[in-house]
Amino acid sequence: MKRLIIASLFLMAACQEEKKKEAVINQESLPKEMAATNKPNESEDAKKWLEKSIKNYFKEDLESLDKEMQEITTKDYYEYKTDAMNVDMDVNGSLTLKEFQDKWKGKFDTGKAGIDSGFLISGQDWINIEVRSCDLTSSSDNNYVFNVVLADDGFKAKYSRQIKVIKTDNKFLIADVIEED
Repeated sequence: MKRLIIASLFLMAACQEEKKKEAVINQESLPKEMAATNKPNESEDAKKWLEKSIKNYFKEDLESLDKEMQEITTKDYYEYKTDAMNVDMDVNGSLTLKEFQDKWKGKFDTGKAGIDSGFLISGQDWINIEVRSCDLTSSSDNNYVFNVVLADDGFKAKYSRQIKVIKTDNKFLIADVIEED
């Protein structure tokens, strides 16, 4: 009887060890996209940062907007959006539409750049921009994509945007804004 009990204990211990190994293997084999979803606080932090950054951007003086845009966007996106805002304008360094498309086609969807429109909104003027909604649609590694609705009740305008936020060097930055309108 003692031998049966001892054998049973060894068998149970072996099964427990096997379950632990399976758990470790399953955790390691998760794709990176799944691993990123295990950090809900980080996506919430990205959302809060985005909402605050948009609010602060539209509260800035007109003279400070360019500097503020540089601080909340990646270097590539800043250059891309600056080029988009200046397509076919009579300013130093402006590009034709074709030159713009050729320059950025490998990195961005140039058809949704918001050519000749401002950063985040297509209007040139605003009264009071508010973030009406900001919903996470996808995340992987340190990339977060949000569907954002901005509104300006003074001009009775709404702007739907898809905004990609990345985390780099322990800070969030806007890496792309998809403009449908």
